[in-house]
Amino acid sequence: MQRQSHLLTLPSSPYFCMPESVGFYRRWAEHTVSRNADAMNNFNIHFVSGGKGYVEQDGVIHTLGPGDAFLYFPLQQQRYYSSKEEPWDIHWVHFYGDSLFDFMVKRELHLSRIWSIRQPELWMSAHEELLTEAEQNRMLHPHRLSTLTYALLTLFVEQAVPKASGRSISSGGRILELLPVMQQEATEPFLLERWSALAGVTPHYFCKLFRQVMEMTPMDFITRCRLQTAKQWLLERQSLSIGDIAKEAGYPSVSYFNKRFMEHEGMTPSTYRQLYETSNRHQ
Repeated sequence: MQRQSHLLTLPSSPYFCMPESVGFYRRWAEHTVSRNADAMNNFNIHFVSGGKGYVEQDGVIHTLGPGDAFLYFPLQQQRYYSSKEEPWDIHWVHFYGDSLFDFMVKRELHLSRIWSIRQPELWMSAHEELLTEAEQNRMLHPHRLSTLTYALLTLFVEQAVPKASGRSISSGGRILELLPVMQQEATEPFLLERWSALAGVTPHYFCKLFRQVMEMTPMDFITRCRLQTAKQWLLERQSLSIGDIAKEAGYPSVSYFNKRFMEHEGMTPSTYRQLYETSNRHQ
């Protein structure tokens, strides 16, 4: 059985958090997900209520069973899949919000990927309420979607316990710990020495580890984060010029910003903004 609801992503949202999609898969042996590091720009939580499945992290395969959960931050590489012999029952939600990074990092949710839920029935009940609302009303009541997503998130904060120490002794684990903060501060000047010191390695080794973990260089990751932010600002901050957006996104040179934007999006920032305005007029 599969239940799922994919919702409209709001480019400018007044809400603290909103669901992008929510669903429940029961005994689906074919459930397998593999995403590159830059593939998804939202958070997601998956909770296993039955059966068994696996999450791969930093070269290690973790086995999850009833009561276990896993959490991904935006732009993280993702690899998880159900057991073929004992397919899992899995409840999931993808969500986003402008202030979520601060909220999640302050509560150290970036320090672990794998969790256990102390009172799973509470989380499952809140998830069912959100899923039912999304299935029945879609985006008709966005305030209710936001409220139910926040309830689900705060229950996770209250009930989730790291299954394994998030402060991994591996260097690759330390790289993963830094990713949310790197994204949060991506529009600031990138100082390789600072990030390598936080990881406890030399700048050269930091770059090597980062490429192994993320399949891209640290600067490539920062660029993707900056451009994701710039795309959001181009739509939300219509009063700002392209030059203002470029500067706030970490690019003092407008021409260089245009070049990088074109490389990643296949169009200029101006065209991107115009296309969005045109699509809005035709809705």
